[in-house]
Parts: sequence; C-alpha cells; structure tokens
Amino acid sequence: MHIRSRSRAKLALSAAALGCATLILSACAGGSRPGDTAYIARDVESLYAAAKGRLDRGQPKVAAALFDEVERQHPYSPWARRAQLMSAFSYYVAADYTKSVESAQRFLSIHPGNRDAPYAYYLIAISYYEQISDVTRDQKVTEQTRTALQELIRRYPASEYASDAKLKLDLVEDHLAGKEMEIGRYYERSGNWLAAQIRFQNVVTNFQTTSHAPEALYRLVETNLALGVPEEAVKNAAVLGANYPGNEWYEKAFELVQERAQGVTAS
Repeated sequence: MHIRSRSRAKLALSAAALGCATLILSACAGGSRPGDTAYIARDVESLYAAAKGRLDRGQPKVAAALFDEVERQHPYSPWARRAQLMSAFSYYVAADYTKSVESAQRFLSIHPGNRDAPYAYYLIAISYYEQISDVTRDQKVTEQTRTALQELIRRYPASEYASDAKLKLDLVEDHLAGKEMEIGRYYERSGNWLAAQIRFQNVVTNFQTTSHAPEALYRLVETNLALGVPEEAVKNAAVLGANYPGNEWYEKAFELVQERAQGVTAS
C-alpha cells in the first residue's frame, strides 16, 4: 500500500475509534437528518450524531462545521473533546490542511496530556506532509513536516503512529536533501564554488543518512578542487570511499582525484 494511503487508513481507523467510543455509542447508532446544518441549537448527542453522519456520507466540510458546533454549543460537555479531534480529522479529509492543523493544535493546547494526544500530533504532521511540494519549490512546509514528525517521535516513541512517522521522516529528510543538492548544483554550474560547497556540506552534515549523501561528497571533491584545496578534495574522497565503497560517486571521485590531485594526501 502506498505510504499516503496507509496514513489515511491509519487516521480513518483512529477517527472511527474516536467516533464510536463508549461515551458516544448512542450517537453512532443514530442517523443524521437531511436538514441537519451547523448553527442550529440542539442537544449534544444529536448534534454529534449529525456531524458523524455527514462524515460517513462523504461530506467532511459540513461534518467539520458540525463538530465545531458541538464544542461551541456544549463547551463543557465530555463530547466537546472528541468533537475537536473529529473536526481536525474532517478538515483533513476535506483537504483543508490549515484548519486541520489549527483544530489539532487547539485540542493539544486544551488537553496536552490526553490519551489521544499522539493522534493529534500525527494529524498535524500528516496535514503538513500532504502539502509537500516538489524540490524545485520553497520547502517551508517540508521543514514544518520534519519538525512535526520529530516532535511526535520524541514525545511518543512507543505509540502506534511512531513507526509511520519515522518512515515519513526519512522521506522528508531525503526531500530536503534533494532541495539542497538542486541549489548546490545550480551554484556549481554558475561557478559560485563557495556557495555550492556550503549546500553540499549541509547535506553531508545534516542529511548523511539520505540517498543524496554520496553525491554530496563527490560534489565537495569537485568544489574543493575548483577552490584550490586538493587536500580537502582527497579527504572527502576518502570519506566517500570509506562509507560508500563501490558506489558510482566514489568511482568518479577516485578518477577525479587521480587526475587533478595526484600525490596529495589528506591531512
């Protein structure tokens, strides 16, 4: 199953558990009426049931508004807590990721130690994750995804969401490293060797477990030679050979050092 699909399934299962918890069995059993809309004052059970019914019928935006109404009309009810998370999930399903994050963050600010907090943190991370663009565009949301995933893993390493978060974190870091490589290559093509070197070094230092690390080390060899520091080129080539023996980038680095830094030894 695709990673995004697996995440949606995990969220949906968790949301179903929230929606049909013991506290609200009566609401799950009840149906919502065709005329149900937000902003109509009603008892908390029927309002929650109306929201759940809309979500089940594929109307997540309406469902989110109704879940918000549960909290607005009955802020001190035990139902309000679950409605907050169900609202965040509904906004996620509706692809309104900004509101999903806001709703989940609001839940955490009010109920920081709640047993459903890991789910809220996961919703935040996944909402950011869904917005990641390709490496040619600004990566602010990718950084937000990375931070959110790291926070979830740090706080709840044994939770059911941690393993998926770790997998996504690997993909996110690979994405960020790819952006650094793209910029570094651009600077290198432009002859801006120092700026290129900074980008490649960032990949080696901060994203050393990604698939881009071998190429970054090779590019450092290139920029070292272009900047007139063959000793550093030899050093980076040695690191590349020690960590990625037989890698195509090491083979290229070895040939380059043999050609342009022969006789130089790393200090």
